[in-house]
Amino acid sequence: MNFNEKLISLRKSKGLSQEELGNELKVSRQTISKWESCQSYPDFQRLVLLSDYFGLSLDELVKDIDVQEVREKI
Repeated sequence: MNFNEKLISLRKSKGLSQEELGNELKVSRQTISKWESCQSYPDFQRLVLLSDYFGLSLDELVKDIDVQEVREKI
């Protein structure tokens, strides 16, 4: 499962809208939308907040990310 799919699944499992998750992380709904559509990726601080919020280790949260794809987008 890719990061964006994992994020969508985690968010929906908690019954949260993109807006609600954004409020928890102090980012906009549009930012969550971009993460979920692979238009961008969270910075390290946001990854830590996401892992804490969902009760996952960073490894569990990002393990299946295609690092090459991230590099190409940056």
